[in-house]
Amino acid sequence: DGAWNAFTEEGVQIARMPSTGTFFDQTCFPYLDGYPDDFKDLPEAMGKILWAALVHSPWDHISEKDFWSQLREKAIVLRENSDRAIMVVVGCNLFEWGTFLRRMDNFLMDLIMDPKKVESLLDALMECHLANLSKVCDAVGDVVDIVRFGDDLGMDRGPFMSPKIYRSLFKPRHAILCDYVKKHSRMHTFLHSCGSIYKLLPDLIEAGFEIINPVQTNCVDMEPAKLKKEFGKDLTFWGGFCDTRHILNRATPEEVKDHVRKRIEILSPGGGAVFNTVHNILPEVPPENIVAMFEAVDEYR
Repeated sequence: DGAWNAFTEEGVQIARMPSTGTFFDQTCFPYLDGYPDDFKDLPEAMGKILWAALVHSPWDHISEKDFWSQLREKAIVLRENSDRAIMVVVGCNLFEWGTFLRRMDNFLMDLIMDPKKVESLLDALMECHLANLSKVCDAVGDVVDIVRFGDDLGMDRGPFMSPKIYRSLFKPRHAILCDYVKKHSRMHTFLHSCGSIYKLLPDLIEAGFEIINPVQTNCVDMEPAKLKKEFGKDLTFWGGFCDTRHILNRATPEEVKDHVRKRIEILSPGGGAVFNTVHNILPEVPPENIVAMFEAVDEYR
């Protein structure tokens, strides 16, 4: 049928991309039938998730003996040759790993019906995350400016969970990650979290996140003026400057420019804003619209 299928070396199908698609959908959920009695197999289970198995990055070489020394050397070269901010991506996702391992529907029910099991999984994940985070801080914490975490907590119309559940299960662990960074490095904390996260922002700020991305302003409660007014003193908005769902892909170049100018005038006063689109630029976006977007930015340099 023209679809692409991805398999592990053992022949387990882990992902599928339809012939008309542009990305893979996960098909393997290692904890679909329930949580294990212990999490000794967690690294192996995580390795079957498409994001770990199919997406390749320098972290593929983390087990090589000179990985950390090379990471530091390359970070120092960047620092010595650029005045731009340097970011290191660590992930440390919590909610998302739960959905990857259990499947979204099951994990959402678990948050309410079986929070103890959820906490056991989160604690096992935290053990892995802190082990890697400590090495990152040791290697480049005095050189790199920003450490990027990830956890997609929002849908188009609101968060995946109530603020109460976030405070109970995820906020304490996010706070541990942020506190570790602040105690063991000079890096600022960045959270990539898609969707409508307005209701969670006060708690995310209290947990220690300083930068939010992608600022998905085409979602409910994510109006840029509202976000800037309520949270501009506490957060840097890394994104939200060009709507990739309704404007960049559909408008005329001049309409794109006007849209971007308005966003800059809303989000940039007083600082605390980094230009970025609301999300990825997808296929079939007119090239002239992309050029128009950057031309509008250049007007404000």
